[in-house]
Amino acid sequence: MSDIEGVYEDLEADVSLEEFREAVEAKVEQMGGLADEETAAMLVAHEVGESEVGGIADIEPGMEEAKFVAKVLSIGEKRTFERDGEDEDGQVVNVEVADETGSVRAAFWDDHAEAAIEELEEGQVLRIKGRPKEGFSGVEVSVDDVEPDDDTEVDVQISDTYAIEDLSLGLSDVTLVGLVLETDSVRTFDRDDGSEGKVSNLVLGDSTGRVRVTLWDEQADLATELEAGTTVEVIDGYVKERDGSLELHVGNRGAVEEVDEDVEYIPESTPIEDLEIGQTVDVAGVVRSADPKRTFDRDDGSEGQVRNIRVQDATDDIRVALWGDKADIDVGPGDEVALGDVEIQDGWQDDLEASAGWQSTVTVLESESASSSGTEDTGDSNDENAGLSAFADDGTDEETATDGTGAGSPTTEHGDAGADAPSDGEELEFTGVVVQAGDPVVLDDGEETMSVATDADVGLGEEVTARGVVRDGRLEANDVF
Repeated sequence: MSDIEGVYEDLEADVSLEEFREAVEAKVEQMGGLADEETAAMLVAHEVGESEVGGIADIEPGMEEAKFVAKVLSIGEKRTFERDGEDEDGQVVNVEVADETGSVRAAFWDDHAEAAIEELEEGQVLRIKGRPKEGFSGVEVSVDDVEPDDDTEVDVQISDTYAIEDLSLGLSDVTLVGLVLETDSVRTFDRDDGSEGKVSNLVLGDSTGRVRVTLWDEQADLATELEAGTTVEVIDGYVKERDGSLELHVGNRGAVEEVDEDVEYIPESTPIEDLEIGQTVDVAGVVRSADPKRTFDRDDGSEGQVRNIRVQDATDDIRVALWGDKADIDVGPGDEVALGDVEIQDGWQDDLEASAGWQSTVTVLESESASSSGTEDTGDSNDENAGLSAFADDGTDEETATDGTGAGSPTTEHGDAGADAPSDGEELEFTGVVVQAGDPVVLDDGEETMSVATDADVGLGEEVTARGVVRDGRLEANDVF
């Protein structure tokens, strides 16, 4: 057995012995005789091993090279463009490929682009070598070399229309039909180039699950035009990940259109009696009571809002705090609701409560209430994190967008800055409901809120009295009872 064959046998890579020999000979020639065949073989083996990936899920931007086998899902149109300083136009074709671990967009340039249009077919298995980079809708691979592989099976189903459970990170050109479960307001942000972008969200459901849909720029206003219960078709969406969950994004190249189709959404929920602190779960049931909406001022000067409802299923009931825009949802006693991704927290008198923030979904499955009026709100929960961090799609490149603020805590100084505001050094006794049990504790008496510095163990929703001295607008409590 030759030295080359010995190194090849130890090589865990999908490359033929003939190809390996050719690479070794090229390496020997490249090094001008400074390496013998065995040394060159070891160098080539290292290079081959570094570029082989176990699957598309292992491909990351910044890798010098990636080699993998994948099935063609879709073939895009050929696009031409002008190159700086060159007379001849360039051309590119984007091909969606996938294996059992995920999918990725492969960019075929120039001669490869011509071959992609003329020779590639959907369902064909390819052996691809290329350079990964961060692209328009996630990781893309710029193809350097490609060849058909008729002997390898890739267990990936080709679909014209996806179900929610079929979505995977990196998919693009996604068509999906779903039921609108929830809509959102439109937010604006500034891009690095000085332009203003817009973004909003929908939540869609089908018989296999639900997904958050992020709408960018020209598509963003759709969130204010569509209503819950409407069936829509998402066209040319792409899948990204945020906070560990998949989202479907729609930019200027995509669309969301109403369609006349019946889509069934059956939420899977956790029985209320089985809930535990720290869980993020889905809950479903009937609304027993609904309190009025309450507003409050955050530290950053913005205004927040919260509304409490109590939901009951066949096993138990639980208080649910609806934060932000969710406080405006028209829901009242008798309504059947599905609450997705709510956080279970420690509430008043060691009772559990659920917090529905920005990441949660509130869907009215069947409404029996004429209005959303109710009894007094105690505001007993933590505010949601209203910060926005996502990828902005301007149709040509990827930007990072943020609204520049977090929601913060609902802590405010007592009263306005007018004559009735307490002054430093003033002794004060303040009674109110605990709307924040952290540091500081925040009390609300229905008209004003007070930040209280204390080590006392208080629970959300509990009515307490704090007595002490005001320092810098905050009550430093000596007694809490």
